[in-house]
Amino acid sequence: MKFVSYLKEGQDQLAILEEGLLFDLEYIHPDLPGSMNMFLNHWDEYLLIVQAGGIAIQEGQISRERGIDPDSVEWLAPVPAPPSCRDGYAFYQHVATARRNRGAPMIPEFRQYPIFYFTNHHSIYGPGEVRCMPDHFEKLDFELEAAIVISRHGRNIRGGEADSYIAGLMIMNDLSARRLQSEEMLLNLGPAKGKDFATTTGPWLVTLEELEAFEAPCPEGHVGKSWNLSMKCRINGKQVSEGNLKDMDWTFAEIIERASYGADLYPGDIIGSGTVGTGCFLELNGTGKLNDPSYEEQWLQDGDEVELDIEGLGVLRNRIVSEEDDFSLLRIKKV
Repeated sequence: MKFVSYLKEGQDQLAILEEGLLFDLEYIHPDLPGSMNMFLNHWDEYLLIVQAGGIAIQEGQISRERGIDPDSVEWLAPVPAPPSCRDGYAFYQHVATARRNRGAPMIPEFRQYPIFYFTNHHSIYGPGEVRCMPDHFEKLDFELEAAIVISRHGRNIRGGEADSYIAGLMIMNDLSARRLQSEEMLLNLGPAKGKDFATTTGPWLVTLEELEAFEAPCPEGHVGKSWNLSMKCRINGKQVSEGNLKDMDWTFAEIIERASYGADLYPGDIIGSGTVGTGCFLELNGTGKLNDPSYEEQWLQDGDEVELDIEGLGVLRNRIVSEEDDFSLLRIKKV
């Protein structure tokens, strides 16, 4: 199933996408909640009801007249107000290439345990415009990722059972202001201002049963589900990146295991995969300059249209726009 959140009368409204139309959950059953956050708190119970409703729509038992044209509404992030958002570092190719490009050796600890960082869960956006300040445009970057959403409370979750805590997958763009990020990381703390302004997710949340045909073996010696899903990024219609979700060297299950160690995970928590190999300009520019010193770097600009396309998960479209504020942190640095 595909779950969509959109803006309705100033509030987020949860719907499913069936037969090319959006159906509010109230049309499936009057007791179903209208928001994703409420739905996730009773995920296992409510999902069965919605799945039956999806079949009823397909069979004509629920009229298509109750459906809404997806192009007629303002789409939100599938989980508009997540309790938290973590982002992993699960693709060896991305990490190794980025380190090679800046002359740093690969760290052996990557193979020992999965890591993640917390990003700003109040800056989660869906399809549409992303507003950026002047400093963000100092090497503004996309990051091509997938993300999971946690479906129930858990603590000290073992990797072998962690997939049962996943509501579904969606596309994630961990937008990055590389100038801010590179400066603050010199202090060995962060990333912070280089990341906290915007992370986009969407266009919908796809439940795991819809992805069963894409399941692939996880890496040897690891546990958890893996999915053979091609991943692409296009900037202004031109493809700049390509990878595959099955190339995650750490599974989402293993990231859940580490994230929940001595800590509680809650319904609605988002966990990103980290950037797929070739999935950002930081990596692409570094490789280009390594091969050709005259290579011209590319970064996101005001007005750019960014499309992240993951097989089975849809296309997440965002437009980069400048905020009407010229304030700059970089201009007020003390030295």
